[in-house]
Amino acid sequence: MTNPSLLILPGDGIGPEVMAEVRKIIDWMGSARGLHFDVSEDLVGGAAYDAHGTPLHDDTMAKAQEVDAVLLGAVGGPKYDVLDFSVKPERGLLRLRKEMDLFANLRPAQCFDALADFSSLKKDVVAGLDIMIVRELTSGVYFGEPRGIHTEGNERVGINTQRYTESEIDRVARAAFELARKRSGKVCSMEKANVMESGILWREVVQEIHDKDYANVELSHMYADNGAMQLVRAPKQFDVILTDNLFGDILSDCAAMLTGSLGMLPSASLGAPMENGRPKALYEPVHGSAPDITGQGKANPIACILSFAMALRYSFDQGDEADRLEKAVEDVLADGLRTADLLGEDGATPVSTSEMGDAIVAKLSASV
Repeated sequence: MTNPSLLILPGDGIGPEVMAEVRKIIDWMGSARGLHFDVSEDLVGGAAYDAHGTPLHDDTMAKAQEVDAVLLGAVGGPKYDVLDFSVKPERGLLRLRKEMDLFANLRPAQCFDALADFSSLKKDVVAGLDIMIVRELTSGVYFGEPRGIHTEGNERVGINTQRYTESEIDRVARAAFELARKRSGKVCSMEKANVMESGILWREVVQEIHDKDYANVELSHMYADNGAMQLVRAPKQFDVILTDNLFGDILSDCAAMLTGSLGMLPSASLGAPMENGRPKALYEPVHGSAPDITGQGKANPIACILSFAMALRYSFDQGDEADRLEKAVEDVLADGLRTADLLGEDGATPVSTSEMGDAIVAKLSASV
């Protein structure tokens, strides 16, 4: 049997620093657990523009289509702000999502007990929080036509179109229901069916899919504005939240800050199954390239490490090893080790990016 393949795209800013810590985890999995990966590495974002004049070279895109999973660090930085929109670093990431047809974005929001005090909400509201937002990623108002800015009479008008087909709603709904079956068996679908026709269709299709194929999953519906309020009122009422592109963008950022730090949050973007049964997949931390701390050893590698844990679970069918890695992260935090973004409490031990990675590897080693 051949090893599963993984394409690593460190990107810009702190991307290479946090990805170096993931490489330690990958090496440990091979040496200690016999779980070997065929790893290749390439450029994306500003790094690709510097080398090739484009944020994603065609050869890199071809590799991404061939491998079992892509792991990305971060893209962007101030030096690229002057570039034309078509070649900005972020266009490389968007091209990956579009051409790989990664329609389901998984954004977990988990609050580790050791970090509950970092949330802006009361500790008892967020302690033990573990929810998953499933955001449709390739349609909706960000892609609908017509769009643009034009002149009507003597003033400019900006237009964006919210558009969804039944099949687009169907496939992301099924992704949410399948996830729920592996978690607590509960989905809350959020839209604005009270004022938007696309919301009416969304609710109808989600309900139809549920009644036909997922009756054993508990389904509820909620208007997205109420969902935002409920996330900051009583977030632990949710397990899997299913929503569209625009509302998912907003709600997932809201949920992210319940946990206290962007440096802790992974994500996965999944597409249709390939011939080997694995989904097209891109894994990345939620945080950006953080150019203000690049090269200073201050970056928190945990979000990128947890993104690899998601890859273990969703691409490589290694749920037990994903659990092992997540437990190692939890244990390190419980010991009081903190990167710069998590400092502020008495008794915390400040560590560098590499020291945090080493500590997690040590916990992994102690687990076997």
